[in-house]
Amino acid sequence: MRARSHKTNIIDIVTLGCSKNTVDSEVLLTQLQANQFEATHQSGNPDANIIVVNTCGFIDNAKQESIDTILHYIDEKEAGNIEKLFVTGCLSHRYKDELKAEMPEVDDFFGTMELPALLDRLGADYKRNLLGERITTTPFHYAYLKISEGCNRPCSFCAIPLMRGNHVSKPIEQLVREAEHLAAKGVRELMLIAQDTTYYGLDIYNDRKLAELMTQLGDVKGIDWVRLHYAYPSKFPMDVLPVIKNHPSVCSYLDMPLQHSSDHMLKKMRRGITKRRTQELIDQIRVEVPNIALRTTMLVGHPGETQEDFEDLCNFVRENRFERLGVFTYSHEDGTHAYTLTDDVPDELKEERAAELMAIQEEISLELNQKKIGKQMKVLIDRMEGEHFIARSEFDSPEVDNEVIIQDHDNYLRIGDFIQVEITDATEFDLHAKRIDGK
Repeated sequence: MRARSHKTNIIDIVTLGCSKNTVDSEVLLTQLQANQFEATHQSGNPDANIIVVNTCGFIDNAKQESIDTILHYIDEKEAGNIEKLFVTGCLSHRYKDELKAEMPEVDDFFGTMELPALLDRLGADYKRNLLGERITTTPFHYAYLKISEGCNRPCSFCAIPLMRGNHVSKPIEQLVREAEHLAAKGVRELMLIAQDTTYYGLDIYNDRKLAELMTQLGDVKGIDWVRLHYAYPSKFPMDVLPVIKNHPSVCSYLDMPLQHSSDHMLKKMRRGITKRRTQELIDQIRVEVPNIALRTTMLVGHPGETQEDFEDLCNFVRENRFERLGVFTYSHEDGTHAYTLTDDVPDELKEERAAELMAIQEEISLELNQKKIGKQMKVLIDRMEGEHFIARSEFDSPEVDNEVIIQDHDNYLRIGDFIQVEITDATEFDLHAKRIDGK
């Protein structure tokens, strides 16, 4: 057992899951440091004696990762390497009673809406005057901006409303203030996130206000890129499109998870939209914003998905040639509407369908990328790896989309800077480029 000599608590926050969890951990970190705690995020600090695990509970794999992480820190506690262990986030919110019974070694569990209670348990005060201020854990030049919490959609497969509650929008002035604080710290790109960004404003303004929000955020001095994620296709607010097209700080990028194309599956998934309406929406988006990069995600293996449904989806992807696409396999989540259905697609078949759909997308992505060879574009430098600088265009979001690889031996490129490049080569998911300005 390791002897401890420090007199004050050192807290390390461990985050699992999506970007929304990242923001929650950043808010917790900000509150702790404002309370004069020595707190870090995923630092692996060997002197940390308190661990807070922010869990994900969305699908089976994520839940298992969360459980494995908690068990790891239980072992660390029993070995004397840490003194206290707290668990928060989606898994804790959804299964608190079960986790308490199975893991009595954890000092306490908290749900997604229990930040003040968690802070109190840690001996800290919840400081409401910090609203809008946040310590970021992402690279300094970009940040996620969570514009709302929860979701009102009835999607059959999704457990988010069980963990996050109904949709609650943040006021525009609060989000603008947060963006101003982030810009003052050097953030140049904002990724707008929520469970459903297109519902924004309905609950507090009785109207969809996403276009107005994007405009005001794009006007914040120092913010060069505003990027929209997680747009729901049903009742998509079309007034967003002119903002994407015309505002100089809004990226020609839209992340809109469609999940499926077959009317049979869209109905089973309770998506509130038909294949015809989905296609009309895609077509209209591309007419109004001709250079837009459309990112989507698809779900395969939902109860009742037939081979015919899957082939419909494959053809839909081939025809629409999405610039970016991800695929998930269905996870049978208790408490969801789909859990009342028979999980009748074998796991092996789910994986086969996901692989087949991604193979189709790889071909599309390679063709689209190769058309960029010889073209010039502005990119944002994210990091350096070996002799290469890794950047992104406005058509790519961090971690999930294409990267631009720049080899520049003669000039040091600063992280967080925008530069002009020419594309020299392309693979399925990466572009290679050379710098053409600043010589």
